Amino acid sequence: MRFLLILLMALPLYAQDNGPARADWLHYGGTQLSWRYSALDQINTTNVRNLLPAWIFQTGDYAENLHSTPIVVDGVMYLISARAQVNALDAATGRVIWQYRYPTPRPGIPGSHSDFIQNRGVAVGDGKVFFGTKDNFVVALDQKSGREVWKVSVDDPKQCGCNITAAPLVVKDKVIIGGNGGDQAHRGYLTAFYAKTGRLAWRWYVVPGPGEKGNETWKGDSWRFGGGSPWLTGSFDADLNLVYWGTGNAAADFYDGDRVAPGTNKTRDVNLYTASVVALDADTGKLRWYYQEVPDDVWDFDSSYEVLLMDRQIRGQTRKILVHMNKSGLTFVLDRATGQYLGSFNVPEVFNWISGVTDDGKLAGRYEPELGETRSFCPSAAGAKSWNSMAYSPRTGFIYTPTNEICTDVTPNDNKPEEGRFFMNGAFPMKLPPNRTAYSHVDAWDPATGKRIWSMPYKFVLLSSMLATAGDLVFTGDPEGNFFALDARTGNKLWSFQTGAGHRGSAISYSVNGRQYVAATSGWHQTLVGGAAAGLFPNENFRLGSTLVVFALPEGTK
Repeated sequence: MRFLLILLMALPLYAQDNGPARADWLHYGGTQLSWRYSALDQINTTNVRNLLPAWIFQTGDYAENLHSTPIVVDGVMYLISARAQVNALDAATGRVIWQYRYPTPRPGIPGSHSDFIQNRGVAVGDGKVFFGTKDNFVVALDQKSGREVWKVSVDDPKQCGCNITAAPLVVKDKVIIGGNGGDQAHRGYLTAFYAKTGRLAWRWYVVPGPGEKGNETWKGDSWRFGGGSPWLTGSFDADLNLVYWGTGNAAADFYDGDRVAPGTNKTRDVNLYTASVVALDADTGKLRWYYQEVPDDVWDFDSSYEVLLMDRQIRGQTRKILVHMNKSGLTFVLDRATGQYLGSFNVPEVFNWISGVTDDGKLAGRYEPELGETRSFCPSAAGAKSWNSMAYSPRTGFIYTPTNEICTDVTPNDNKPEEGRFFMNGAFPMKLPPNRTAYSHVDAWDPATGKRIWSMPYKFVLLSSMLATAGDLVFTGDPEGNFFALDARTGNKLWSFQTGAGHRGSAISYSVNGRQYVAATSGWHQTLVGGAAAGLFPNENFRLGSTLVVFALPEGTK
């Protein structure tokens, strides 16, 4: 039996005309294909060493520092801070055009996700700036003035214990948003609103109810609190009119006795449609296909992360594919028109939760938590990769991934659900694996062959997104405050700048009046994964802050 890979001979192609971001950075992932790639090449491997700060912006919001993705449209940058303070800035100078401050949100259930203060970004479309809030509203601001145009409630945080931290996705005349709650006794969903009015367009539940296909994969009425929240930002293929999203883990995270019937075959379709990639009709929200990556997820290895869309030649045939990594670091290559499994590869160097993947995509050699025991699992529930995004360069054909080598001790319990409250059913302290001196690495992978091309080790953890550019550069940052550039083809470090605060957010590149800029958000996230990771290295200074540093070559440089 062969594991982890079906070899795919491939050459990189552009997926669509809107594949790379160009002068603007229009979406959370650069474009709706989620590449985090800029076609700008004014800054390249020969001159990146000359990069200097062009301007700096302090948000003044230090509640949870800064880990969002800026959006740039027609020379204006839109940046949101942790407490939903939205700033419109002149993207060439940093001059403030307008500011909007979201009022103090209504409280949620204490100790639930609704207590967390974080915001990963805005979306722009239809002349509006859209964002989600801590208390489960979607807000639309006038793009020119910052005036509130509409505001709609998605859910009651006092009931669901959930909130919205992800950037919305604008698709045609709609704005689509997911929400947190996969670790609560909650039933996750995606919601689409009409961009013009805020009126509900459709809602799709990750966990199907009685009478819906897939409900039979849940034991009893466990579907009511089944988790699965799609808590990050999806992608869109305009040609197929399909929206792609990763869904979260089944709840409870570490104990399945109440949601999976004894004797269930765990190789396929258990607790649908959690821990899956789903394709929905953009107009109706109807499910077109799904691929469940982790049937009966008992490790908190949900599949909520970004979905990269690209066209590649596979065995001499151009295929529409998607590349998707879940929290375990297992990365799937699927036909995005049909959901057909094409191959997979495993990114972390240390893993023990499975022995591999069969030729037809099934998990082999499952090693699971056991009630009443403490067992060690690698990677940890924080993920081989966290929510920070990887990038894809159509020039090299490689994806670029930040990977952490962290393990966890899981002790499950069988507590019963209380609506909206934490429902992980287990303690899971993180720990460092033995016999290592570096606990993370930036890698370049060919997604079509599953081969790692190069790897750059780093001593602590890497929790910032990747940015690739046509200058054959890859940018990212570390928790010590260093923002740096690597050669996209070799992994050699070419440039670094100390920004003064750790990196947890997402850099972008754009141009104004022919000048290319690279903008980096700095400010280490001090709770959840960021705080837990910092706790593994108590003698190190993972710097806090909330600053945007924008770099460019000195004027007149060629």
